Amino acid sequence: MSDVTEQYLATWNATGSERDRLLAEHWAADLVYVDPMAAVEGREAMSALIDAVHAQFPGFVFTRASEADAHHQQVRFTWGLGPAGQEPVVVGFDVLMLDDDGRIRDVRGFLDRVPA
Repeated sequence: MSDVTEQYLATWNATGSERDRLLAEHWAADLVYVDPMAAVEGREAMSALIDAVHAQFPGFVFTRASEADAHHQQVRFTWGLGPAGQEPVVVGFDVLMLDDDGRIRDVRGFLDRVPA
């Protein structure tokens, strides 16, 4: 299941056509994403949310900060967002629900550390 977290984080880090490809390959068309700061549905809205995060944190990257814990069609893990190779500024954990094809269809995100 760590493979799905790698694709998930790659999507958050990608731009342009690479992000479009990752969304098409690894995310369900009717995806739902909810965290304390946002709630979106669908690939286009997800891409717009990622653009907004890139604008708020230019040059930052998402990295996995824990091993994935998975059962059935759900995966949870901790991630960090910060400058490459440095301590993350934002830390959270996400729970991914997968569809029958192994695509991400529902994400519930939680923030553990955010900048002041």
